[in-house]
Amino acid sequence: MRSMSFKSRGTTALSLLLWTLCACPGLARAQDVRPDAAPGAAQSAAPDAALIARGRQLAVAADCAACHTAPKGGVPFAGGYAIESPMGAIVATNITPSTTHGIGAYTLAEFQRALRQGVRRDGAHLYPAMPYTAYTQLSDADTQALYAYFMHDVKPVDTPVAETHLPFPFSVRASMAAWNAMFLKDQRFTPDPAKTEQVNRGAYLANALAHCSTCHTPRNTLMAEDLGKPFLSGANVGPWFAPNITSDKVHGIGGWSDDELVQYLKTGQVHGKAQAAGPMAEAIEHSLQHLPEADLRAIVAYLKQTPAVVGGGTSTDIRPRHAFGDASRDEVALRGLNDVDPGWRVFSASCAHCHQENGTGTRNGEYPSLFHNTATGGDRADNLIATILHGVDRTVAGKPHFMPAFGDDASFTDRLSDQEIADLSNYVLSRYGNAAVKVSLEDVRVARAGGPKPLLAKAQPFLVPAAVLVLLALIALVLRSRRAKRARRSL
Repeated sequence: MRSMSFKSRGTTALSLLLWTLCACPGLARAQDVRPDAAPGAAQSAAPDAALIARGRQLAVAADCAACHTAPKGGVPFAGGYAIESPMGAIVATNITPSTTHGIGAYTLAEFQRALRQGVRRDGAHLYPAMPYTAYTQLSDADTQALYAYFMHDVKPVDTPVAETHLPFPFSVRASMAAWNAMFLKDQRFTPDPAKTEQVNRGAYLANALAHCSTCHTPRNTLMAEDLGKPFLSGANVGPWFAPNITSDKVHGIGGWSDDELVQYLKTGQVHGKAQAAGPMAEAIEHSLQHLPEADLRAIVAYLKQTPAVVGGGTSTDIRPRHAFGDASRDEVALRGLNDVDPGWRVFSASCAHCHQENGTGTRNGEYPSLFHNTATGGDRADNLIATILHGVDRTVAGKPHFMPAFGDDASFTDRLSDQEIADLSNYVLSRYGNAAVKVSLEDVRVARAGGPKPLLAKAQPFLVPAAVLVLLALIALVLRSRRAKRARRSL
């Protein structure tokens, strides 16, 4: 995906105090629409039907609905979806062409500015939870098509949504001007003449539209994609871990066939390798499954030629994540014994019915095997723990694929404690996956709380006192300077 050629120029104390990644990802709020806006400010003439159709395809490829349409029956693009983040709850905004609560008064230029530079119609800055750092690569033709689609094919919804209220200093948007100066590469996508047309097409789809790097590339202290770490090498996304998707054959996706990768992007499941859950399941449900196969193959062609990145895990067993494990044969002998593994107790009560006593899953693959499975064979257990906590819920080709959650969203009878999830995870890893990986009680607690907190979130309680101290220090310096000047004048 996008490669940034510049380096961070350092950060000021102000930007450290005021910056945050997570705030409202939408383009507009009710107050964005100026009451004195000219009636003809936004595009009025209906554009060509082909342009609107093109915009509809682009909105799907950009996965706009994932944030701006509330799950399970929400009105398309009407916002209102509260997304939990380490900084607080983020409410996605209304991006229908409503002139009172949506983006209906935006001109094409204002729409492009919000999409590419992260600046709203009223001049306020967006935060890169709205991935304008990727959308900035979109061509003029594609932004015009998106504008035509949202203005002329999306039903306006004149309903306000709750505003995002994050604690100070994360609520301050002005700091994003400095953040953009350091981290936003405001340039359109340029094809690489040394690459094939298919690879360039895949690069545009993956980098500009699908914004793959926003999840799969590590981030720095200020939550920008870390230029000092390998591109697409994997990163935490809440309690989940978006894995290495470079061309490395062991740690990335280089060992997958093109057909397997296309199948995964289309369905979220490849028997004997992986199944999608969490944010990836959402991307497949709302976006990737609807793309033409030619586009999926272009994305695969691009990913298969990215520079290979070797993983940095602790496991010494160098095998692909999907190559670990086999059917377990000792459950029958274990059952009924007083000193049975506590993980087996949880497994037999909560998992064996679907995944089978020996972990083979169902014959049709609807419930996957627990061996030869990337969730159990990785060098970290984030996705195994998150899957147990949050389950699997994706709909592909109209068919739901579901695994119940056993965390806080589960019914009282199905809910598992942190200790039970740790025991279950270790049992599954030791029997079916990478036995070198161990899950602690603290690992489960962190995952249940939303995943590892970034430094900015950890520092938030200290930022206001720090800002006060900085302000007092500045006042003291000013007073001292003035006293020194007066002393010099009196001599």
